[in-house]
Amino acid sequence: MSTKIDLSLSRPNRIYRPSEPLEGKIVVKSASSISHYGIRMALNGSVNLQVRGGSAGVIESFYGVVKPITILSRTLEIRPSGKIVSGTTEIPFSITLRNPKEDNSERFYETFHGTNISIQYLATVDVMRGYLHKSLSATVEFIVESDKADLLNPPISPEMVIFYITQDTQRHPILPELKSGGFRITGRISTQCSMLEPLSGELTVEASVLPICSIDIHLLRVESVLLGEKIITETSLIQTTQIADGDVCRNMTLPIYVVLPRLLTCPTVLAGPFSIEFKVAIVIIFQSELSRLHPKSDPLTPRLWMAMETLPLELVRARPYASWTVES
Repeated sequence: MSTKIDLSLSRPNRIYRPSEPLEGKIVVKSASSISHYGIRMALNGSVNLQVRGGSAGVIESFYGVVKPITILSRTLEIRPSGKIVSGTTEIPFSITLRNPKEDNSERFYETFHGTNISIQYLATVDVMRGYLHKSLSATVEFIVESDKADLLNPPISPEMVIFYITQDTQRHPILPELKSGGFRITGRISTQCSMLEPLSGELTVEASVLPICSIDIHLLRVESVLLGEKIITETSLIQTTQIADGDVCRNMTLPIYVVLPRLLTCPTVLAGPFSIEFKVAIVIIFQSELSRLHPKSDPLTPRLWMAMETLPLELVRARPYASWTVES
């Protein structure tokens, strides 16, 4: 059996706050005892920015030149040089993420995995074995959320915005029969939402000259990166939630309920070199010959058989209501 090393964190969900210790254990499995020159743990967190030539509209040599922003970079010795006995050895560790001696430490942004912006935190353990043996190494990603002191107190009342979608509110060409016959969809939806709560609202189809094929809610991310003196912005789709399949009864209220995906969303960030914002789009697809011919068209591209309304969405991190009630 070859020597194997694994890094196991204390929390199954791997979620930690900057003021909390990162705890876990290093598990080494070996058929025989091995000597080492020290066991070290490295914690790294960074904001990785990239700009693709197509979205930037600049020459390809600019691709990937945006320097990452370092949030966390620490290396600690877990054990001095010595031996690891045969069998399974578990070595516990506990490391505070935020160094209390650093007053002006970098802000800990929450973990986020986007298209052009990625905020990632990694823990890496190395068992140093000298020049004649390859070092043993293992890496695990842990998720960072805002400190409790920085959280908003609930209840966070969602800011509901009333919307209406008609043939006159569309900025793109639509089918002639839709333009002449008309349609009207009204409703309301939250434009400020706690990360712990679903995006909610309601929608009513008051009138439509054509039968409806489906009604979808698109959750969009808007990533902006500062490249030189230019700000490069790209909008991409996170997820789609269908709230109606097929034609719906007129004047019947349909609920909007969208669960936010954890790693693909984070509290809205407006920083100097980058920003992470979100939007919500209500998309109505009408039954027509063209919609049947193009069932898998790009959901972000307006089509003749589609009507849509896009609204800004601010995401915030708040305390769980139960814990806030106990503390207060």
